[in-house]
Amino acid sequence: MNFELTTNPIKHIEADVEIIIVVDKNFEHRFIQDKALLEKAGFKGEQDETTLLIEQDRLYVGMDKLASTNMRTAIAAAIRKIQGIKSYQTVKIASYMNHEKCTAALKAMVEGAILGAYRFDRYKSEKSPQTLEQITISMEDYREFDLNIQACAEALNAAQILAEATNFTRDIVNTSPDDCYPKVMAKIAKDLAKESGLSCRILKPKDLRKEQMHTLLAVARASRHKPRVIHLSHKPKNPKMVISLIGKGLTYDSGGLSLKPADFMVTMKSDKSGGSAVLGIMKAVSEMDLPIEVHGFVGAVENMIGGDAYKPDDVLVAKNGKTIEIRNTDAEGRLVLADTLCYAQQEVKADYIFDFATLTGASVVGVGHYTSSVMGNSEETKDLVLKGAKIAGEFATKLDFNRYLKKSIKSEVADICNISNTRYGGAITAGLFLEAFIDEDHKEKWAHIDIAGPAFVEHAWGENPHGASGAGVRMMVKLLERLSKEK
Repeated sequence: MNFELTTNPIKHIEADVEIIIVVDKNFEHRFIQDKALLEKAGFKGEQDETTLLIEQDRLYVGMDKLASTNMRTAIAAAIRKIQGIKSYQTVKIASYMNHEKCTAALKAMVEGAILGAYRFDRYKSEKSPQTLEQITISMEDYREFDLNIQACAEALNAAQILAEATNFTRDIVNTSPDDCYPKVMAKIAKDLAKESGLSCRILKPKDLRKEQMHTLLAVARASRHKPRVIHLSHKPKNPKMVISLIGKGLTYDSGGLSLKPADFMVTMKSDKSGGSAVLGIMKAVSEMDLPIEVHGFVGAVENMIGGDAYKPDDVLVAKNGKTIEIRNTDAEGRLVLADTLCYAQQEVKADYIFDFATLTGASVVGVGHYTSSVMGNSEETKDLVLKGAKIAGEFATKLDFNRYLKKSIKSEVADICNISNTRYGGAITAGLFLEAFIDEDHKEKWAHIDIAGPAFVEHAWGENPHGASGAGVRMMVKLLERLSKEK
């Protein structure tokens, strides 16, 4: 899908169909030409409500208010409505800015179009028709603002990069476990590095043993697919700061010997969402060429069953020397992250560390399918994540640590237990487990982001389709963009 920005008035642009936004149920603005027909069709202008007037080749979509979050989902709904109609290959739309010098609404429009058009049909014998070829955006504005075309062009380009990185992430997550295992994930990273100018190092089992990453190796032991740890780096000259991103890349999670029930095992290809998000973020950062040094680490592992599987009652030794009592092999993501976090801190002294993981069902129980849980020791660091999420249109909320829950992961036979002794507060106790593997220099610079809720949902919502959403990519890139401008 191509985008064109033009100073031509909307009525002078040739296109197969026009998208018109009805803002705050205002049917009187100058772009609306079919008020009587809309009333006859029962169109009320509710958020994301669409009506296609085929004879006029105009699609109307409702938007409650002129805000980026509303724009993104409204345009996604509009694109879904006309996608697949063979006669609609080109689209035109006017600008709907919420401020003369702010391009956020334009970015949201472009993101909504790309994210809304996404379909994953790799395994379908009949592919979904992708008819849309071009969207032309007129600088003629809803509020008659005098817009700067250079600023708008830069915003359009940034939005394309970010949305395409999100779809890149969605593709990895949606790929079946037989087609995406640790070696494949490492190849995706190597190909990305070549295309985007990143540096890439892949640690194989021999390297992992040398690095004493024994908890990660234990999780991988029963799988025929050997583990990998991926390290991608974006290193501009004179970077303003250094950021480390760590992702859980469980390419499949059976639960190990603590085997998941059949219903819970379905969709476990999505357990690589954290690692996939890190790859997507690195793609966007490199293409935007942000003036900050960013390192992406992914622990890519498959958790299976077999005679060599690690077991409840095992005591494992992590890279930092801490001993871990295993009481449930389905709490494996935190073991992979423990070693990967330790390795990341050994390799890079960062100004901030952010980890991403589909870590706990407890997060989904606590905050729902659509929201990420943010944890850590520093309010300032957690607030950075929440601000990035808000700008990106992702939902995120804090879950606070407390010393009483920390006692619940104490072990009688080792330094720490991999599950809590209570069934409550599971997302927080998992975060507290990870905190044990953050060194003193990074304690206040780290945030854990549990994306178990929004990463993979089996129905369409907002700008997201069935399946992978690419959760974490947009929020973190927005955060990194802000940090790159502050110093």
